[in-house]
Amino acid sequence: MEPIPTVVAILRDGETLREIQLALGAQGMQVLAAGDVLEGWELIQRARADAILVEAELADGTCLLKRIADWDPGAPVLLLTDRYTAESAVEGISRGACDCLRKPLSAAALQQRVGELLLEARQRRETLELDGRLLESFRFHGMVGRSPEMLETFARIKRVAPHYRIAMLTGATGTGKELVARALHELSPVAARRFAVCNCSAIVETLFESELFGHVKGAFTGATQDRMGLFEYAQGGTVFLDEIADMPLTTQSKLLRVVQNQEFQRVGSPELRKVDVRVIAATHRDMRGLVAQNLFREDLYYRLTMVELKLPRLAEHKEDLPLLERHFVQRFAHNYGKRIGGISRRAQAVLARHGWPGNVREMENVLGHACMMADAEFIDVRDLPDYLRDATHGAAAKEPDLMPLANLERRYTQHVLERVGGNKLQAAQVLGISRATLYRILRDGAAEPGGALVDFLASGAAPCAA
Repeated sequence: MEPIPTVVAILRDGETLREIQLALGAQGMQVLAAGDVLEGWELIQRARADAILVEAELADGTCLLKRIADWDPGAPVLLLTDRYTAESAVEGISRGACDCLRKPLSAAALQQRVGELLLEARQRRETLELDGRLLESFRFHGMVGRSPEMLETFARIKRVAPHYRIAMLTGATGTGKELVARALHELSPVAARRFAVCNCSAIVETLFESELFGHVKGAFTGATQDRMGLFEYAQGGTVFLDEIADMPLTTQSKLLRVVQNQEFQRVGSPELRKVDVRVIAATHRDMRGLVAQNLFREDLYYRLTMVELKLPRLAEHKEDLPLLERHFVQRFAHNYGKRIGGISRRAQAVLARHGWPGNVREMENVLGHACMMADAEFIDVRDLPDYLRDATHGAAAKEPDLMPLANLERRYTQHVLERVGGNKLQAAQVLGISRATLYRILRDGAAEPGGALVDFLASGAAPCAA
């Protein structure tokens, strides 16, 4: 059984309130009333209204609209006014209202408009539920995606996992290479064994061999006891070598022996030890370029790329943004113990415009920040990191000023003249107009700021080169 729809009405007019209660009560709705902005704001938060009616002439009514929009950008708000004008309606809508109704109210019009708002709200709830089920359907070992690029990636992982011994993962930073490595391991026959990770960019060059292959007591200063390396530790399982392009050449030759013969030596020991491990390497760098520069062993490169999986940039599968947004919002809302229902449309627009150079990792950080900052049920633009909000303001600032068409014509004509070195015949040909028309445009613009330049160009002289 569906809950009874709740409508909050904030107005001083008792007669209008009774009309609202009669009209909406006949439709099975519950109407809760408040007589001022403060009482109404408390009621909105407490009642979790499905629709909100606000008298436009209330003191501080504009502040209330802003507060509601900040709290829930998708809140369905109707303005009620007995001083209706098109300008006031547009202003109210620009401040967050859905529509503006003229008093005295028509019961049929009120029922229809509130009914439409409740239907939209129900459809949004159903969409959120469908998105939740969709998200579960397109989760794959910690990754999320339904784009052709990601579905193909998931399919290749499933095909490769049962059989690989060596694999190379390539792709830009933040595309999820470690998640893919873990998925390969979890779907492999050795899933119950260890998955050992080595970040090659974080190891001091002199300690590389010891970290990977271990050492014996006395092998070097500070080696006070025997120590196993990563490959021994992962015996029977998988070793993940992240950022392998940062591995020193001297270590690469010893890694090649492990990959080819499944054997190694501890530092300071002549004893060959056998090991049975699967090796997954990953890098964001151009490995072929490094091989060409002799910065990476060619024989090792070809061994590691027996199976290569290239991960797409987020900009190449932006259709996955809504799923990823929901995935991260769910996770961080749970981690922070917050009730966050989603992301406002205007915040989604900002996220959709961003190029995501840091890929999925950048999105994870952005939404982690937003969930932490959010103090309402929906993440809004104000909750996003500064650099995304600044980019939005910067884009708005770059929009051209509004101006009469004649001014725009003159500016463009001047621009073309400058580009052709002041040659009026050539400028007229580029613009597709006669020289007489060109002279008229220049003459009309001579009296404007910058007219001296127009006179100069009209005289037939060319601008001086700097």
